[in-house]
Amino acid sequence: MRTWPTVALAMLFAVALMLPSPASAQTVANAVKQDTSPALSSIPAPPPRAQAAFVKEHRVKRLPPLPPAAQAAVTDTTMQKKAPAKLPIGPIDAIEGIGEGLSGFNVNSFPADTTGAAGTTQYVQWVNTSFAVFDKTTKKSVLGPIDGSILWKGFGGNCEHFNDGDPIVLFDRIDNRWILSQFAIETPPFSQCVAVSTTADATGPYHRYEFQYKDFNDYGKLGIWPDAYYATYNMFGAGDAFLGAQACAFERAKMLAGQPARMVCFDVASQGGLLPSDLDGTTPPPAGAPNYVMNFGRNRLNLWKFKVDWGNPSGSSLTGPTQITTAPFTEACATAPSPGTCIPQPKTTVKLDSLGDRLMYRLGYRNSGDHQALTVNHSVAVGSGAGIRWYEVRDPDGTPKIQQQGTYAPTTTSRWMGSIASDKAGNFAIGYTASDASVSPSIRVIGRSKGDPLNKLSAETTVAAATGKGSQKKFTRWGDYSTLTLDPTDDCSFWYTAQYQKDSTHDWHTKILHFKFNSCQ
Repeated sequence: MRTWPTVALAMLFAVALMLPSPASAQTVANAVKQDTSPALSSIPAPPPRAQAAFVKEHRVKRLPPLPPAAQAAVTDTTMQKKAPAKLPIGPIDAIEGIGEGLSGFNVNSFPADTTGAAGTTQYVQWVNTSFAVFDKTTKKSVLGPIDGSILWKGFGGNCEHFNDGDPIVLFDRIDNRWILSQFAIETPPFSQCVAVSTTADATGPYHRYEFQYKDFNDYGKLGIWPDAYYATYNMFGAGDAFLGAQACAFERAKMLAGQPARMVCFDVASQGGLLPSDLDGTTPPPAGAPNYVMNFGRNRLNLWKFKVDWGNPSGSSLTGPTQITTAPFTEACATAPSPGTCIPQPKTTVKLDSLGDRLMYRLGYRNSGDHQALTVNHSVAVGSGAGIRWYEVRDPDGTPKIQQQGTYAPTTTSRWMGSIASDKAGNFAIGYTASDASVSPSIRVIGRSKGDPLNKLSAETTVAAATGKGSQKKFTRWGDYSTLTLDPTDDCSFWYTAQYQKDSTHDWHTKILHFKFNSCQ
């Protein structure tokens, strides 16, 4: 078990979280290793290991609690209790992803850390320590599932020797490249391993990079921007002491060319759970626009602007936060006996972790021409369970304002572990997990059409449900994150991947979903 802060330390963090947090440049550093790999499909797989020897649960590193509310609890004014309108989407393709349902794969760790993205012809899914490449047309695996360490074979250093998961998969549609990343944190110094494909073929060669940190770079999340690949972490020191967040920019232009690359990092004291913005759509942000970085505080969103200057890295800046007032909320499972863990399941006393102490991946950015907008979600308390709180924030580079927001909770079933995105027609979709004492942890999808009333979502659709009263009985950790992205070829099709529980006999399963709104052409 981890050592939790004393009451006095927790109060100190709470006070600090109420105040704007200045950021100062901490690091301008080169990647400690860099090379170009052979084609991924040509690298032989290592011999299989006995499953019983390495099944484990990854402990989450919690963020300090938010400060107590200044007044008595206020009702969530955005609660949506009814959703009569049918979700206007076409058929949902559901592909069985990495998990107990995929032939040749054995679950070896919890939670699933489910991420993935669509490219021009392929979909790459990475689930904790293994990944696979699927053909978008046939829906069949053309590579894998393979051990994540294969990507780093022959590279040396932490990246080759430690396959620790916490992965992110993105497709850089600006240059049609894959971005695959995971951390390596068995021993200090700790590493973030980033691979950039040389072409749009995910089975081909990669430019590989290892960036190092003296402290533990937990829960790394990445975003694509024209001037850099941006990353955020929760940083921890000895004894799991929380040190605050860190935001970094990787030198995208050099990494695309396979050249030595730098990173510029900023500390954000007393803050955690930051996300970098990730570009959606075919229209880039205005020239010189900063990357946007966000987390939440007590009844607010906090927004920073990260502008990197590769010509003069010391002139880079991270400014903020701008505080954006939201409707009142309490983070999900904040008062649970076990921190963060309150989601019920059928036929078991084991409750699941909501990870309600942070925003959920991704922070999507879209330039629609007449406006710029960010979309994001997190899990909030609804009764003794959880609901999905979602936002659209417009004008992030000017005076940011919430265009719309809502808490989706039409029944007492808990909804959490969401991911949100918008298509080129202005439609929104959210994928998430749902569970209660009679509903097994299942994948559901909701959304809204561009012309729908503000703050309202359509009725949800269940996609992957248990065959019986399935529950995860071994561990409390669940999901850690899920990922919803847009297809780069049409900017209409959503691709979503998440964990679900098929039964109580087998370990977790995942699905890869593909769908689009009827109005998007």
